[in-house]
Amino acid sequence: MARRQKESTDVARLYLVSGRVQGVGYRYFAEQEASSLGVRGYVRNLSTGNVEVYAVGDPRVLESFKTRLAKGPFGARVTGIEESEEDIDHRYSRFVIEVSG
Repeated sequence: MARRQKESTDVARLYLVSGRVQGVGYRYFAEQEASSLGVRGYVRNLSTGNVEVYAVGDPRVLESFKTRLAKGPFGARVTGIEESEEDIDHRYSRFVIEVSG
């Protein structure tokens, strides 16, 4: 059986999540959800109070991930998600929490 080539079908998305998404465990929630779906990339807090999520995976899986991001963890109140297409950054072999620079 031929090995499935993940790279050929994967896409990258950047999600800018707004609302009450800092101080509520949102980054840990995003990491857990991404890991359970096999999504690669990162999540980090921004100085604006928003959260940035960079995700690489199958387009259908990323739609599911976005739905989960929109719900957020208990205590969060997501008021919006801006989505943009991005180039795939091959440095990410898993999903990580990044510290804002």
